[in-house]
Amino acid sequence: MLAGVVVGVIDGDTADVRLASGMVRIRLHAIDAPEMGQPYGKAAKTMLSDLVYGKAVDVEPYEQDRYDRLVARLWLGTVDVNAELLKSGHAWTYRRYADDASYCAFEKGARDQRRGLWQAPRGERVAPWEWRQRKSRAGQFTDYDDESITACVAALGRR
Repeated sequence: MLAGVVVGVIDGDTADVRLASGMVRIRLHAIDAPEMGQPYGKAAKTMLSDLVYGKAVDVEPYEQDRYDRLVARLWLGTVDVNAELLKSGHAWTYRRYADDASYCAFEKGARDQRRGLWQAPRGERVAPWEWRQRKSRAGQFTDYDDESITACVAALGRR
């Protein structure tokens, strides 16, 4: 774990953290928040900011991504920040990269309770990884509303 302070929030799944060794941009591991131009994108950024901005966090590193960000889990004491974004309905489990089955249960709980983005009309609940490909998808998006935890877990790590 690396100790630091969150000094900036870029969007719902990216933050800048000042470590003893310097600044690092963190991409939250295993979750994908709506993009800023997508419905609930600003709400996701606000939620992450409310949780961590200006606060001391522990960074659990996973890897460096292709954009030179450190992919990591953020901890606020014993609270898994990444999981909190799922529980509150401000992010999706990023099935391609997630490795923690409990994240599927957290997302399903938010869906069932219609928290955060899950209260939006169906057409506005587009997974961010599909939304980023919207031009090539010609408006064809996966409906995750009734996805079971088992189906989500089965999709984890598929690249």
